[in-house]
Amino acid sequence: MNVLTDNFALYGKGFLGTVQLTVYASLLALVLGFVMASCRVSPVGSFRALGTAWVTILRNTPLTLLFFAVLLGLPRFGLVLPFQLFAVLALGCYTSAFICEALRSGINTVPLGQGEAARSLGMTFGQTLSTVVLPQAFRSVIPPVGSTLIALAKNSAIAGAFSVTELLGTYKTLNELGYSVVWSFVWIALGYLIITLTISALFHALEKRWGVAR
Repeated sequence: MNVLTDNFALYGKGFLGTVQLTVYASLLALVLGFVMASCRVSPVGSFRALGTAWVTILRNTPLTLLFFAVLLGLPRFGLVLPFQLFAVLALGCYTSAFICEALRSGINTVPLGQGEAARSLGMTFGQTLSTVVLPQAFRSVIPPVGSTLIALAKNSAIAGAFSVTELLGTYKTLNELGYSVVWSFVWIALGYLIITLTISALFHALEKRWGVAR
C-alpha cells in the first residue's frame, strides 16, 4: 500500500494524463469516424474512395508505427505541437477507422426502404443520413463503439514511450526510486481498470436507454 500512498501525486498525475488522452482522442475518433462513415456510404465515388483508403491504411498500420509517424514525421514538415497533442492525433486517427466501420455496419442494418422513402420526400443525402439513417444506426452500434473506446484507453499506454505523461509511464520513476515493480504495476492496472469500467458503465447506460431491444 505504501507504493500508492508515498507516490499518490505521481499516480494522480499519470491517471489524469491517461484520462485526458482518452477523452480528447475519443472525441476526435468519434468526429472523424462519423465523417469517414459518411464518406463510405456516400453516393460520390471520390468520397467513398477517401473513406476506404482511410480505413484500409489506418486499420492495417501498427499503432506504434503511427505514433512514430506523427511524433517524428510531422515536425519535419514544420508542424511542431506539444507531445500530448501529437499523441491525441495518433490515437484519435487510429481509432477513427474502427469507429467508422462500426458506424457503417450500423448504417447497413437500416432497411434500404428507409433511405428510399426519405429521398422520395425530396431529402438530400445529408438530410437522409442525419435525420433518418444515423439515429436508427446509432442504437445498434452502442456496444461496439464502447468496446472500441475501451481499447483506445488501453492503447494510450503507448504514449508513455514518447514522453507523454500517462499512467503506465509512472513505473519508470517508481522503478528508479526502488519500489516493488509488482506493486507498482498492480496500482497502475487498477487505474486502467477504473477508466475502462467507467467507459463500460457509461455505454451500458446508453445501451439500456437507447439500444435495440433483443
